[in-house]
Amino acid sequence: MENFKAISFPDISNATLPMAYPSGQNKLPESGMVLAADVGGTKTELALFQIEKGKLISIKDQRYPTTDHDSFVKAIRNFHGDELSTINCACLGVAGTVDGDKVRGVNFAWEIDTKKLEKDLNIKSINLINDLEANAYGLSTLKDADFEILTDGQKAEGNAAIISPGTGLGEAVLYWDGSHYHPYATEGGHCNFSPNTTLDMEFWKYLKTKFDHVSWERVVSGQGIHNIYQFLRNYRSEKEPDWLTEKFKNEDLAKVISTAALENKDSTCVETLQLFVRYLSVEAAQLALKTKATGGIYIGGGIAPKILNLIDKKEFYKNFINVGRMEHLLKNIPVKIVLNDKTALIGAAYYAAMAIVETVQK
Repeated sequence: MENFKAISFPDISNATLPMAYPSGQNKLPESGMVLAADVGGTKTELALFQIEKGKLISIKDQRYPTTDHDSFVKAIRNFHGDELSTINCACLGVAGTVDGDKVRGVNFAWEIDTKKLEKDLNIKSINLINDLEANAYGLSTLKDADFEILTDGQKAEGNAAIISPGTGLGEAVLYWDGSHYHPYATEGGHCNFSPNTTLDMEFWKYLKTKFDHVSWERVVSGQGIHNIYQFLRNYRSEKEPDWLTEKFKNEDLAKVISTAALENKDSTCVETLQLFVRYLSVEAAQLALKTKATGGIYIGGGIAPKILNLIDKKEFYKNFINVGRMEHLLKNIPVKIVLNDKTALIGAAYYAAMAIVETVQK
C-alpha cells in the first residue's frame, strides 16, 4: 500500500487539453469521495481520492498483479474493506471492450458488471470505461515534465489519438469539437498487421503459423516483443545464450529481452527492440492518418518509457512520416511519450468526480 496524501491534483477547467465529460461539467464538486481503478491484463491499480473545496486529493493507492484476485469485488474489498458506502462514485478504466454496464477483459479472466458491483459493494454509482479512454482523460492533468517529445510537429487544433503498448495494444481517439476533446475507445490494436518489407513479410508468415489472426497487438505489445524475438532467433538461426534461457524460466519474457537490449548483452534482443520501435512508429502513423490527429499522437503504456534509451528519434520520425503522399500531414503532427504511469488512474478519478456533479444535479 502506498500513501501519498500530499498530492493535490490540478483544476482542469482551463487545461491545455480540455476534456468534455458526459455530465457536461468541467469543474470538480466542492466535496466527495471517489474510487478509481486502472485494470489491465498484467496489473491492477486502485486509488481513493477525497475532493476538498474543488480539489482532488489522493488518500491511498495500491497496485498488484491482476491475477492476485479472482474477482473485482475481492480486489476492492481487500483494498478498502467494508467502508465502501462512504464512496460517492467510482470509475473503472478496464482493458477490454465495454458493452454498456459490462466488460470482459481480453487479457484477463474477469467479467465486470457495474450494476452488480453497485449492489455488492454498496457504492452509489460506478462508471465503466475503457482503460485507453481513461488514459485520454488523464492527459489533461499532465505537465510538460510528464512527456518525452519524439517529434515536435506543429501545435495545431484538431483530433488527437493515444496508442498504448503494454500487455496488449490499446488505442483511443480524442475527437476535437472546437473547444473540448471527447475521448472514445477503439479496438484498433486488433486490426490486421500490415507488413512493408521483406523481413516484415517473413515475420507475418511466422506469426500466421502461430495465430489464426495476425493483429497489431501480436506485434506492438509485451507479447509482441517476445514474438519478434522468437522470430528473429529462428530467422537468423542464432542459438540462444544459456544465460538468457535461464532468465526466461523465471522472469517476464518481454522484460528480460528489453533489459538485455538496454544493456547491449545480446544482438538479437537489440534487433528485437529496434524492430518493435519501428512497428510502433508505423502503427502510430496509421492511427494518425485514420483519425487525422493533427492535435498530436500520444504514446502511453508501460513499455515505451522503459526503453527510451533504445528509441532513435530520427529513425522513429523517418518511419512515422513514411506514408507516401500524406507525408506532409504527418510531418506536422507532434508525437509524445507519456511518462506518468498513473495517467489512466487519474483520468478515471476525474471521470468519477465529474459524475458526482451529475448525480447531485439529478
